[in-house]
Amino acid sequence: MTALTDIKLAPIHLRRSILSVPAGNARALEKVHGLDCDAAIFDLEDSVAPEKKAEARDNLRRLFKENPLQGRETIIRINPLETEFGKADMDLVTEVSPDVVLIPKVEHMSQVQAVADILSEAGAPDDLAIWAMIETPKGVLNAPAIAPVDERLQCFVVGLNDLRKETGVLPQPGRAYLVPWLMQIVLAGCAHGIDVIDSVFNDFKDAEAFEAECAQGRAMGFSGKMLIHPAQIEPANRHFGPDPQAVKEAEAVIAAFAGPGAQHLNVINLNGKMVERLHLMEAEKLTAKARIIAERKKTP
Repeated sequence: MTALTDIKLAPIHLRRSILSVPAGNARALEKVHGLDCDAAIFDLEDSVAPEKKAEARDNLRRLFKENPLQGRETIIRINPLETEFGKADMDLVTEVSPDVVLIPKVEHMSQVQAVADILSEAGAPDDLAIWAMIETPKGVLNAPAIAPVDERLQCFVVGLNDLRKETGVLPQPGRAYLVPWLMQIVLAGCAHGIDVIDSVFNDFKDAEAFEAECAQGRAMGFSGKMLIHPAQIEPANRHFGPDPQAVKEAEAVIAAFAGPGAQHLNVINLNGKMVERLHLMEAEKLTAKARIIAERKKTP
């Protein structure tokens, strides 16, 4: 049984829909302001040609200075530090201070630690987080060791395009041969209290298959999905968002623990079910997410 002192409510983040936007596309960067995604990845890596990297950084510099995205997490995906572009990308990160820096193709603890050290040495805010792309066989195998490496690390993002390429696994419906690896990543994240975001779905015109993959990802325990097209935002928000019935049940749990004589109990009886205080923490997290969504809908 979990002791009262053992339970802590982690910071609440809404990460149902994580839209990837090429930093080289100025029009796409501006359009993000009108979209209902929970977060935006401003990509400096795969979606930007080498000769366009400097221009893409300038686009982000202007965006953060003149028209920053409000109310959503802002994420800059850098090029690997070992490339010729990585240092310049990190200079931009420390200059504009997004919410998150996303490291691609993470395979070892040292890659996360190197970025964390740069942030610390540059005096970056303590809440400037790190996310890690897990998209290679070594990344999957080393995920349990990578997850606890630094307190800035908040999230794994799965990249299946590279993982399929390196393993030869075909892109089949249901992802049967990928599920064991995906669950390894989810388990590693959950073991160390970090979120895990499901991979992109490439065929954005196949709405039915995308819905199915969202439902699968939610059932597997992912916090949300990385997206490549605005049309994918609404289905992702729906599948990974709080279910209305679950919110009602969570509110009942919160009310029960707030009742007379229950404030200091670790376990209560709620309608014939044993409910532990750890369920209260989950209920508070769920209702907090529902409130964030409701407040965003009120914002013009």
